[in-house]
Amino acid sequence: MVYLIGDVQGCCGALQRLLDAVDFSPSRDRVIVLGDLVNRGPDSLGTLRLLRGLGDAASCLLGNHDLHLLAAAHGVRKLHRSDTLDDILNAPDREVWIDWIRQRRLALHEHGWLMVHAGVPPAWTLQTTLQLAGEVEQQLRGPDLHGFLSVMYGNQPARWDDTLGGHDRLRFAVNALTRARFVAADGTLDFETKEGAAGAPPGLVPWFDHPERRTAGVPMAFGHWSTLGLIHRPDLLALDTGCVWGGRLSAARLDGAGGAEIIQVDCEQAQRPG
Repeated sequence: MVYLIGDVQGCCGALQRLLDAVDFSPSRDRVIVLGDLVNRGPDSLGTLRLLRGLGDAASCLLGNHDLHLLAAAHGVRKLHRSDTLDDILNAPDREVWIDWIRQRRLALHEHGWLMVHAGVPPAWTLQTTLQLAGEVEQQLRGPDLHGFLSVMYGNQPARWDDTLGGHDRLRFAVNALTRARFVAADGTLDFETKEGAAGAPPGLVPWFDHPERRTAGVPMAFGHWSTLGLIHRPDLLALDTGCVWGGRLSAARLDGAGGAEIIQVDCEQAQRPG
């Protein structure tokens, strides 16, 4: 069986309980975690150990918190008060974990589903999404990771253009794949609003509801948006159900025929909003 899992964020105990709940076996099953493996939860290092220990039975996408870990490790970003990355950054084998993180993917298209951490701009096709994710992955695995991380942050450009190149092209791709929530009619991404779909400011819609989204015919699964809550549709799975905030950790068990069954475990609250 194949299981898609939403944001773990260092909640290693909840992840283990979820794997136990589905009787996960690395020799039989596969798990795909939709980004934000680490940070804000109590055991980021334990989470990485657990997932890496599953070997080829686990695939992990990169989320914004995982990229933040890379940036902090390279001195590009300072740690925030709510960060819980010291167990990784202070580990004697920290370079092993940093290298493991930088080898992860930003998008997967498997088992009939396109999987990303956050979102896909309306102008992107399936092929464009995988191409742009691959371009970022190449930078993350390349010889100048520090240089790439140094230019990765920023909210501009906020709208896709096929002529984008260089740092602007890669920065937009990172923001779309790891930070997107709302989008304007003209395709401009909004990086300020973090409320659920009902809290959309005027002129904005969730990226997956944009009427001209070119991936509309592709079943999609993502995390990142805890205030959105669980969405379980034949063509859409939103699986960040706020584990780190005391919500639940959610998995979708794919049935091989395009459907999915949701399995959840309760989580201890590791962070308080605010």
